[in-house]
Amino acid sequence: MAGRSVVVGVGHYLPERVVPNSEFEKTLDTTDEWIKTRSGIERRHFAAEDETTSDLATNAAQAALADAGLTADDIDAIVLATSTADLTFPSAATMVQARLGMTKGFAFDVQAVCAGFVFALSNANALIVSGQAKRVLVIGAETFSRIMDWTDRSTCVLFGDGAGAVVLEAREGTGTAEDRGILATDLNSDGRYKDLLYVDGGVSTQSTGHLRMQGNQVFRHAVEKLTKTAETALERAGLSSADVDWIVPHQANIRIIQGTAKKMNLPMENVVVTVQDHGNTSAASIPLALSVGKQRGQIKPGDLIVTEAIGGGLAWGAVVLRW
Repeated sequence: MAGRSVVVGVGHYLPERVVPNSEFEKTLDTTDEWIKTRSGIERRHFAAEDETTSDLATNAAQAALADAGLTADDIDAIVLATSTADLTFPSAATMVQARLGMTKGFAFDVQAVCAGFVFALSNANALIVSGQAKRVLVIGAETFSRIMDWTDRSTCVLFGDGAGAVVLEAREGTGTAEDRGILATDLNSDGRYKDLLYVDGGVSTQSTGHLRMQGNQVFRHAVEKLTKTAETALERAGLSSADVDWIVPHQANIRIIQGTAKKMNLPMENVVVTVQDHGNTSAASIPLALSVGKQRGQIKPGDLIVTEAIGGGLAWGAVVLRW
């Protein structure tokens, strides 16, 4: 027998305000067609002025708990992936903990930008497999609209706000690749590439800053590194791309998604794509896509899923799990 971390609930939340590409035509030298052609994005959601990352995260967490048929009292820990927390401290995770009415256990944030949810899943899996927690709420939530430079058409049209969450529960498995739950993970980072994607502000500089990105360079690294990390995680699970039912990738850019699927020899029919509706929601994009994929009827019990993401750092990784 082997301990496994099984997804027993999933949910998401999107702010009410929907921003179509056409809205950017009023202030930038851009068009709906230009944005769609280069990114696949058609619209995204922006948080309201009084809406914070922890607000979005709490709503997604409540949806995941409802899907699992559980309450906050059933949860031992919260791991929240975000780069846009409400405050410098305390963590957004502890704010969610309080709002859910959870008075036991522990909560903390993970910061790995767009790869954050993959890193959070890996951490939550380790907590469960080591016996430190039985049920962990894993959340990805972002309000990237707060760090956009609205004069930079190469970045501000790409990002959106949102949150997604899963409930992981300890279950006994056989120790084979047929088990439900997380089967393997692979995490990586390389700080030499910091200047490719970063925010030019922070606590030490007493400024919030704006997101800066060398898009062409990020693209070049993305397809190669995402394919490699997915293949490594599959190999660790004793599987190959031929066993995969669904890729649920970080929703950054349709060209990156297509390029990675092609290198893995998988058709786009086996990829859950939501980038057209949400834009790049950073750490929220994978749990958002998992939730939407389930709602659409794409993801079903027993399906083998690969999630992979790359973000600032550079940080990248993959998780192989059976739904």
